[in-house]
Amino acid sequence: MKIIKFKTKEQFKYKRKVVIKNLILNIFIGIHDFEKKKKQKVRFNIEVETNPNTKLSNKDFSTIINYETLINKIKILVKKKHHDLLEELAENIFIIIFQNKLVKEVNVKLEKLQIIKDSESVGVDITKKKL
Repeated sequence: MKIIKFKTKEQFKYKRKVVIKNLILNIFIGIHDFEKKKKQKVRFNIEVETNPNTKLSNKDFSTIINYETLINKIKILVKKKHHDLLEELAENIFIIIFQNKLVKEVNVKLEKLQIIKDSESVGVDITKKKL
């Protein structure tokens, strides 16, 4: 008779994400002269995938991505500089987010909300992943 051993340890594979949904900021963005003179509403949707194996600690914030800090850094970025393109703004957001070593992958979706008549929004959706 053959005895079969079953593994009793549960193992999981999962992802951990920080999500910023529908952050709307009034910013200078665009290549047209009128866009350089008047701010426009841009919607930010950002997903940051982190290392799921990092042990979380509410006493050590280096174990998490702090969404409040991230939003504040984005606000500083858009106040400091006019961006001609949404793609350029997205790249600068990637630079900010990837400074944190926990980050594995980032998706940034940026939409201008009032620029094209008869549309709710136009924009870009870009994902970057560490190799």
